[in-house]
Amino acid sequence: MIEGDRIIKINIEEEMKSAYIDYSMSVIVSRALPDVRDGLKPVHRRVLFGMNELGVNAGKPYKKSARIVGEVLGKYHPHGDSSVYYAMVRMAQTWSMRYPLVDGQGNFGSVDGDSPAAMRYTEARLNKLSEEALMDIDKNTVDFQLNFDDSLKEPTVLPTRAPLLLVNGASGIAVGMATNMAPHNLSDTIDAIVAYVDDPEVEIDRLVEIIKAPDFPTGGTIYGYQGVKDGYATGRGRVVIRAKSDVETTPNGREKIIISEIPYLVNKAELIMKIADLVNDKKIDGISNVNDESDRDGMRIVIDLKKDAIANVVLNHLYKYTALQSSFGINNIALVKGRPRLLNLKEIISCFVEHRHDVVTRRTQFELDQAEKRAHILEGLIIASDNIDEVIKIIRAAQTPDQAREDLINRFELTEIQARAIVEMRLRQLTGLEQDKLRQEYEDLLKEIARLKNILEHVHLRMEIIKDELLEIKGKYKDERRTDIVYSSEEFNPEDFYADDEMIITISHMGYIKRTPLSEFKTQNRGGVGSKGSSMRDEDFIEHIYPASMHNTLMFFTKKGKCFWLKVYEIPEGSKSTKGRAIQNLLNIDPDDTVKAFIRVKRLNEDVEFTKSHYIVMGTKKGVIKKSLLADYSRPRQNGVNAITIKEDDELIQARLTNGRNEVLMATRSGRAIRFNESMVRCIGRTGQGVKGITLASANDEVVGMVCVKNMDEDILVMSEKGFGKRSKIEDYRVTNRGGKGVKTMRITDKTGDLITIKSVSDDNDLMIINKSGITIRVSVSNVRVTGRATQGVRFINLTKKQDEIASVTKVLAEQIEDSILETGTVNPETEINKDDNAPE
Repeated sequence: MIEGDRIIKINIEEEMKSAYIDYSMSVIVSRALPDVRDGLKPVHRRVLFGMNELGVNAGKPYKKSARIVGEVLGKYHPHGDSSVYYAMVRMAQTWSMRYPLVDGQGNFGSVDGDSPAAMRYTEARLNKLSEEALMDIDKNTVDFQLNFDDSLKEPTVLPTRAPLLLVNGASGIAVGMATNMAPHNLSDTIDAIVAYVDDPEVEIDRLVEIIKAPDFPTGGTIYGYQGVKDGYATGRGRVVIRAKSDVETTPNGREKIIISEIPYLVNKAELIMKIADLVNDKKIDGISNVNDESDRDGMRIVIDLKKDAIANVVLNHLYKYTALQSSFGINNIALVKGRPRLLNLKEIISCFVEHRHDVVTRRTQFELDQAEKRAHILEGLIIASDNIDEVIKIIRAAQTPDQAREDLINRFELTEIQARAIVEMRLRQLTGLEQDKLRQEYEDLLKEIARLKNILEHVHLRMEIIKDELLEIKGKYKDERRTDIVYSSEEFNPEDFYADDEMIITISHMGYIKRTPLSEFKTQNRGGVGSKGSSMRDEDFIEHIYPASMHNTLMFFTKKGKCFWLKVYEIPEGSKSTKGRAIQNLLNIDPDDTVKAFIRVKRLNEDVEFTKSHYIVMGTKKGVIKKSLLADYSRPRQNGVNAITIKEDDELIQARLTNGRNEVLMATRSGRAIRFNESMVRCIGRTGQGVKGITLASANDEVVGMVCVKNMDEDILVMSEKGFGKRSKIEDYRVTNRGGKGVKTMRITDKTGDLITIKSVSDDNDLMIINKSGITIRVSVSNVRVTGRATQGVRFINLTKKQDEIASVTKVLAEQIEDSILETGTVNPETEINKDDNAPE
């Protein structure tokens, strides 16, 4: 045969497909995935079986790991020695296995990721739980297969009494699939299996109530429950695990965080190194030092904090940026009858119970066969004892043992087995006592045979045996849960990263906003009235000052009727002297839209009772008024929501937070105002248009302002374009129904010009008046006397230019009060900052 004839031409594509499929199935079935019945991969099964065959059981002396690895390699597992050794090592590590199956002696690694010592230095033996997994393996309970060289037999599965797949979990990467099964508490798992045995129709929800959640060997806290429920219901889920921590205070008043348990599979040494790197890179503030003080008594990672650091804030940053919070992706893929399947909790339990039922059935049949064989022999021995003289005579007369057997068979109609037992019977069995024992043993065997047959005939008896054996395992090996459960959201709450410190929020007339820590004002310690808190452009000034904490919410309403939200911690921080940042740059507002109103709310999401009992009242330029529940605005969105539907020729001019009992005043350019009780405006949904608040005098008329008054001691101030204004008592405006034309609030003439604003004021307020020419004038309200409603008013300012008019009027705190607040960070109890903007909270 020439060389070329040995080459067989094949299609490389077909060969690649065939070879890769063979390889992938080999990896899936014989290497990476556990069997659903005993929860073991082939290498782990072979290690345990090899140790059992070697006699390295619990209570026996340890044997060198190299001896065990050699046994397993030579007989059952023809792969590298490290694959066998590291599989055995993992089964001995208390931080890797919830219930270790191997009892190791020597250096078997550490939770810091240290490698175990070489196999020649370590020793091992089986754990008691492993003996439960191997129990009855010699009673034909499982199938055996030939090993790699067909010289020995190995089990295809172990007849385990303990549900190893659930209690120890499994992980592995095959070809095109992977498995990641969580460990569980033995007591909870067995209780769930018993519930299934009692009622195979039990719902998964009921099983979840019993088994609760995974129980990891390293403890920790499961944070959030939805991923656990998903994993049990579908076989896939994401479980978030947090480290367990405590905060201690040192004698010098500083705090330190103590980590006593870390998430499953997290390397402690790498975790500490990561924390140190984050501190050095200044990605986490507030940590001065990190020490590992772990010893044989337990884990203890000490994180020392700086003097001004807040432990909860630092801890939440650690959860976000380090493995102190990790996730365990549940992926319950296991081999079911040799094929990989994604399994939910009930299916895993069902497969285990089915396996145990098969084991109990086969064991019972094996014991029945053995009992019947023994009973058959005893029947022959009893016949021999009853005819002992004749039996002895026959045996003595026979020339050979075979002839003696033949003669006994012919004389007493015995079987070959019975005859052989009689011939081999010892002389001591001829005593009367021994003969009584034979009869007693035979009677006991007959009862045992009847019991075993009864078990084989009735499924419920086999199920009772399964249940009793499980409860026996529970009694021997049960322990407490190590992993706690926190039934809350897995997602980080941004508020967790900011202490709820007190802030001063300042918003300027031109729309610049900032937050400044209250402590900055308190530490100035300059006497006297002090200086202004911000350096503004000449034409700008502080229009709103809000005391707020970092977790408060500011609501912004635009002229197009949209509502936006900003948490105080989202507002840029600035010092007392900076002007802040333009609101337009913080919110996703349309270029042609502007913010018209601000509302500060302390408890937008947490306090349902507050949001259900408070309202937002909005007024538009065309006299529309709308009232909606604050709760309708309690779900912030990045792009804002529609607070009111605005018609094409209309726009929002004001929004106020009320308690439902305020007095509402609306004023028009034509000099008329209407007063009605807020209760006359029915509450409608967020997208509604609202109802008529005031009837305009003409098509060119429009509303210039809306006031919601809760303090009847305040006065109403109106001002016209030409600088005329007046201050009147609220009582001068009689209460009417909404929608009317209102009453005269100011006598409008060519001299006064149209009305431009309406405000509720007190002596604690100043007015910032801005002319169209750009001139800003500050006027104290206390200098304006109270006059009647229908008068023309007095001249507030002289307009130097003939065509000049007032552009806008803004109410601010009196200058001395404002400066005092900015300088000391305190608020006079008698004076509420921005009363008009801050309804009762």
